[in-house]
Amino acid sequence: MAKFIIAHDVGTSGNKAVLVDTEGRVHGKCFEPYKTYYPGPGCVEQEPEDWWRAVSKTTKLLLERTGVPPGDVACITFATQMLGIVPMDSRSGPLRPAIIWMDCRAGEQAQRLMRRFLGPRVFALIAGAVLCGKDGMPKLLWLKSQEPDTYNRMCCFLDVAGYLLYRSTGNMVMEWSGASVFGLDLKKKTWMEGIFRYVGLDTHKFPPLVRSIDKVGELTREAAGECGLLQGTPVIAGAGDAPCAAVGAGAVGEGEGHVYLGISGWVGVVTKRTPRGKCGAATVQSADPDKTFLFAETEAAGGCIQWIADQFYKAEKKDPNIPNVYALMDNEVTKIPPGSKYLLFTPWIYGERAPVDDCYVRATFLNVSAEHTREDMLRAVYEGVGYNIRWIVEIVEKEFKFPLPFLRVIGGGAKGKPWMQILADITQKKIETVCEPQEAGAVGAALVAAVGMGIYPDFESLRNVVKVDSVYEPQPGNSEIYDSLFDRYQEVYRNLRSFYRKLNKERFDRCDRSNT
Repeated sequence: MAKFIIAHDVGTSGNKAVLVDTEGRVHGKCFEPYKTYYPGPGCVEQEPEDWWRAVSKTTKLLLERTGVPPGDVACITFATQMLGIVPMDSRSGPLRPAIIWMDCRAGEQAQRLMRRFLGPRVFALIAGAVLCGKDGMPKLLWLKSQEPDTYNRMCCFLDVAGYLLYRSTGNMVMEWSGASVFGLDLKKKTWMEGIFRYVGLDTHKFPPLVRSIDKVGELTREAAGECGLLQGTPVIAGAGDAPCAAVGAGAVGEGEGHVYLGISGWVGVVTKRTPRGKCGAATVQSADPDKTFLFAETEAAGGCIQWIADQFYKAEKKDPNIPNVYALMDNEVTKIPPGSKYLLFTPWIYGERAPVDDCYVRATFLNVSAEHTREDMLRAVYEGVGYNIRWIVEIVEKEFKFPLPFLRVIGGGAKGKPWMQILADITQKKIETVCEPQEAGAVGAALVAAVGMGIYPDFESLRNVVKVDSVYEPQPGNSEIYDSLFDRYQEVYRNLRSFYRKLNKERFDRCDRSNT
């Protein structure tokens, strides 16, 4: 029996190929970047063929580095960025560059769409969440309005995963979790064709649907040759990056939650329920075909840490004697008392989706005085992200009725021990981090494929496959200062919301109008 699964974590900056055995252990990994293009305000695109080149190159390189023969690969699969659109011609392939998840050019289409459904609340009751310009249906309406020739010529559209499945097998399909951000009925697992017709979208342009665990096909001769694998190697659909990450976190049972801390961040819960979106949270299809995935995304988590490193630690980043500036920052954070001497930071550098859904809000340092140092500001940034996560956790617990007795953390942020202790202290919850937290998405995709291949009977059986690496208990002595500052933190948005809107609305809306 073949021993390994190759999982591709196809992100925004590049593709990471990971060789995983059937026990979820990582045996090798490699990364290949690709370019992102910004053709106009709010417009963010990538070339679909760049994704495939990265997939084929890293697959071949992974086999070379590990010495694993192609015959030992049981299947390949994908965990991909969601919300991308690739208009496809039945013969020639992509008709234009992909419009990826970061693109917000369809803001006006989102507003018109919700007005047609009598406002955001009514639309959320029908579709599960309020729309914005980054969402799938508004992007399709933008394509129909602004590029009618492309829209009319396309036989269907695919997302990132769908395109890679097409290049691997020749079949045009879309997996359930990817489809759920374009208009999948989460109960019936079918396209919402009535809504599509009502808003003017052609139902025949929506591709056939598959489950995450389905075998979409086998590697074609061409694809196998490019990847260095055997023709006929099974290709399992996989799922979106966030649903796969939940599996990689081991949060697979009813109501089990996890926290992802990468450039962005989220709190996610898998459930058999179908919660209606509110407070910036949305419900999509889980990697488990029998469950949904509630997640509330904060636009900048590790992105804030990256920002302060870029702006406040420029010299250290250039210093050849400092191999890892983030390790230096972690060390400096431990020297500052909890609460950062009453300095607050709001981590909304890209606007925010959750715990508040507001594209106009921005980051702010508050209560700065002459006593504060660079190191105080650094810890305030770590804590600011922590306050945001606590706010989201409280929404998940109180608004959606999911008790979260502990938090399983994945992503690059999970490697920062001081940050994990800060998060435990602010949330007053036990924090667990998994082995290889940065590879949770790829490992999750591999485990999804393992269920699809019959190696595991169901998703519940994966709980014990994922291993906990470290545990952080909240320190009771820090709860008083963090409780007090968290209350002040929440007041910031309530008190400054109109200020941010007045300051930013005109310039942001001007960008939106230039894209319609």
